[in-house]
Amino acid sequence: MPEINTIGVLTGGGDCPGLNAVIRGVVRSALGKGMTVKGIQNGFQGLVEDMVVTMRDKDVAGILPRGGTILGTTNRDNPFHYRVEENGKYVFRNMTDRILENLKGNNIQALVMIGGDGTHAVGLELGKIGVKVIGVPKTIDNDIPCTERTFGFDSAVGVASWALDRLHTTAESHHRVMILEVMGRYAGWIALHAGMAGGADVILIPEIPFSMEVIVRKIRDRVERGKTFSIVVVAEGALPIGGEMTVKRIVEDSPEKIRLGGVGEKLAMEIEKRTEIESRCTVLGHLQRGGTPTAYDRVLATRYGVAAVDCIVRGEFGRMVALQKNQITSVPIADVVGKPHNVPADDQLVLAGRAIGVCFGDE
Repeated sequence: MPEINTIGVLTGGGDCPGLNAVIRGVVRSALGKGMTVKGIQNGFQGLVEDMVVTMRDKDVAGILPRGGTILGTTNRDNPFHYRVEENGKYVFRNMTDRILENLKGNNIQALVMIGGDGTHAVGLELGKIGVKVIGVPKTIDNDIPCTERTFGFDSAVGVASWALDRLHTTAESHHRVMILEVMGRYAGWIALHAGMAGGADVILIPEIPFSMEVIVRKIRDRVERGKTFSIVVVAEGALPIGGEMTVKRIVEDSPEKIRLGGVGEKLAMEIEKRTEIESRCTVLGHLQRGGTPTAYDRVLATRYGVAAVDCIVRGEFGRMVALQKNQITSVPIADVVGKPHNVPADDQLVLAGRAIGVCFGDE
């Protein structure tokens, strides 16, 4: 196998804390091995439009604690279904020929893709047409399989826990039910971990459909025991037993057409109606995506970046670096794509929550 001299790195999908730490890990590790590193701007759009810059050590200096990504990102530009304007109308075209041309023109022999399921799905298809790809798992939702943690998750949980600490004091002062709606799409990892860390009385996740009767009973029981306030954490994808998730809107031209949101406000209205206790909802939204990564995410992201370069050196392509038993390894990208990682009903943290009296809305 010919020696890899030049590699590319891009960030795809939604942003999250720790992206810059991975970029820094890739660049510094690769430069230390005598490689040239090309940064591809704005995800796969940069591969199609030839938005490529050479990265040096000075380009990654000081970016370890920075949120976002210095390369930019997008979750709309699938090169196999790429939107272009023709005769005043938008149509979709397969632009992989241009990607191959731009990779060759920039002498990029291997590609590090930092992203979630959508990014890895594109990477899997690029591998089939000869592109040497390595994936790095990124999402605040922690819903990528084959890895114990995605970087960005710990930072998002930290933001949600911080919010819960503040909601506790105002809830207690005003004798209210305070509801915090968090992200996570179809997985409840953020809600579960933040709810446990923040001392929530009720935690609602997509994997455990809830009953309003059970939630109301929990709140009334607290009142009877002299607890005049309650804290509820709800994942945006949580749903009632026999019901459906709350959809905020549909975006047809987006890879993520269904936008979840609004379940927290519905809960607040229903709880107040049934208990006559004033109830308020706070939606964290994109606050969970932005800002400084935690120390844990900085370290994990750095380890992932270094491991991605090591895979390239060993000639191990079509794989995603992963954390298993606190050790960095790699798994086939084919084992990852389209296989979400959800909270098991018997997850140890769920069982711990039940043991200390947390209500999950089902019993």
